[in-house]
Parts: sequence; structure tokens; C-alpha cells
Amino acid sequence: MTEELEGYEGRFRRAGLPSFVADYRATEDTWTRAAPVLVLVAAAEVFGAIDLDWGIVPNLGALLGGLAILLAAFVVTNRLRGRRALELPDTVGGPELAAFVLVPALLPAVFGGQWTSALVTAAVNLVLLGVLYVVIAYGVVFMVVWALRRLGEQLATSAGLLARAIPLLLLFAVVLFVNTEMWQVFASLSDARLLAVIGLLVAVGTLFLVVRLPREVGALEASVAEGPPLTRRQRVNVGLVLFVNQALQVLLVSVAVFAFFVAFGLLAIDEEVIASWIGSPPQVVAGIGSVEVTAPLLRVAAGIAALSGVYYAIAVLTDATYRSEFVGDLGDELHVSFADRARYLTLRGEPAAPA
Repeated sequence: MTEELEGYEGRFRRAGLPSFVADYRATEDTWTRAAPVLVLVAAAEVFGAIDLDWGIVPNLGALLGGLAILLAAFVVTNRLRGRRALELPDTVGGPELAAFVLVPALLPAVFGGQWTSALVTAAVNLVLLGVLYVVIAYGVVFMVVWALRRLGEQLATSAGLLARAIPLLLLFAVVLFVNTEMWQVFASLSDARLLAVIGLLVAVGTLFLVVRLPREVGALEASVAEGPPLTRRQRVNVGLVLFVNQALQVLLVSVAVFAFFVAFGLLAIDEEVIASWIGSPPQVVAGIGSVEVTAPLLRVAAGIAALSGVYYAIAVLTDATYRSEFVGDLGDELHVSFADRARYLTLRGEPAAPA
């Protein structure tokens, strides 16, 4: 029975649903797995003790002092947890995480009074803990691997959905592409501002998905007759699976639109037309024979690709036909995981259905 239970748990993890595994504890299932990364980062942050204005000998002393502080923190944490001084921890919890955030941050402050560097180090470590928790606890790596294994199906689904959306999509995209103001706006943007515009569009699409996906998770759960209701954490996990798959589809569509408009621009719009639109000769970034790829062309194609991605993301989850195709195929696979969960809980002697 133990092997059968482990088999179910392995399938849950490979499907990007580690929250379906019973008796999950962050100290054992998340932070313990993250411990090698935390140790590596903490060791690298010892270099925060040095100061480029010092000589070799003072910096070497600072590095040795930093290592000594890290070792002392490790010993103190072990003693607080009732372990031997140099014993490798079998669980990682509050004391270890607090030490990871605070101790490396103290090094720049202790050696040279670099308080800004200390605050930045602490903030980076906190963000890293948050990222690691989401990635490991919710199986984001497994989700991405699972989604990539379905890449062929994703391409077919995206092509089918895009074939329905393409009339309106091409209509507004082509109109924008041959619009003088579009070229003038994007040609005048700095790289940072262009990235900020694209980031804003990505954020809008992501926000829309985050708002809509709980409804899809609820509908998916309601359609499954087997097993007890999902916990809040399990609903978040299922939502992330849907989000990763949808995000991959949007990315594929955006890349395809970008490539199309780069090719279309190279064939249909020459440099003289671009120069008349933007008021100056365009910067050439690459050339193949007589064909020259200009910076304004890449910028406009990127902007239209980002807009198309937002449009596609909204269309897939608001149009009933698009939504049934996207959620339908993925839902069939999730139903298998839900059925496995019910059998898994029965094997564990837990109720497989609501009382």
C-alpha cells in the first residue's frame, strides 16, 4: 500500500499538484528542499562584507569574519532547535529562515557600516524566500515541465482558437501597424519605457487571469463528483496549473504575432516609408543581404504582439466557445488527478466524499 500511495503522490507532483499530497508541512516539504539554495545564497552573500575601497588584506579579514559570523549563527540556531552544534538540520523553520534573512544582511553593516547594502540584502532574501515558497510548495517547476510536455497540444489549441479570433485580431493589429502615430510613439520610446509599456500590458493580462481563474476552478471542482471539497491551498494550486497553461498559450500567440509583423514589415514597408513616419532615418539593427531589420520595426511589432496577447487572454476566458476548448481539454486531465485524489484518500483511510 505504501508503494501505491507513493505512486499517487508522484503523479500529483508531476501534474503540478503537490498540494494533493496529504500531511504537507512547509518545514519538511518546502524549506528542506530549498535548503541547498539558501546555503549557496548565504555563502555568496559573505562577499557583502568586503568594500572595494579597502585593500586585499582588510577584505580578506572581512571575508573570514563574515564566515565566522555565519558559522556562529548556524551553531546558535542548531542549539536553539535542540540539535548538536554542527548537525545538519532535518527540518527548516522559523529560526533558520530568520537567520537566512538577517545574518547575511548584518555583514555589510558590521564591516564598513554599509547600511543601504544591508537593507537591500535583507529585502532580496525575503523576496527569494517568497519565490522559493511559491515555486516549491506549489510545484511551479513541475507545472512548467508538464505544460511543455503538452506543447504540441498547446500549439494545436492555440492555432484553433486563434483561427476564430484572427479576423478581429488582424483587423485591429494591421490598422495599428500601418498607423503613423503608432510608429512615432514606439520609435520615440527609450528601451526602459518600452519595457515598461510591455510590462504594463502583461500586468493587465495577468490581473485579468487572476481575477477570472477562481471562477474556472470553482466550475471545475463542481463538475467532479469524486472526493471531498478542495482546500483553499489546493484551489490555489489548481488555479496556478490553469494560469501556467494559459500563460504559455498567450506567450505562443504573442511570439507568433511578433514574428508575423516583423516579416510583414520587412516585405511591405521600406526604410523610406519608416523615415517619413518617424521623421528621421531608422536605426538598422541587423541585415541579411538587402533586407535590413530596423529598431522601429521591432518596437512596433513588439507593441502589437503585447496588445494581441492581452486581447487573446481576455477572449479565451470571456468567450464561451474559446473557454470551453481551453478549459475543456485541460479539465479532462485535471479530472484524472481529482479521481486519483479520491482513491488516494481512500487508501489512507480518509473520507473520499463529503459527509
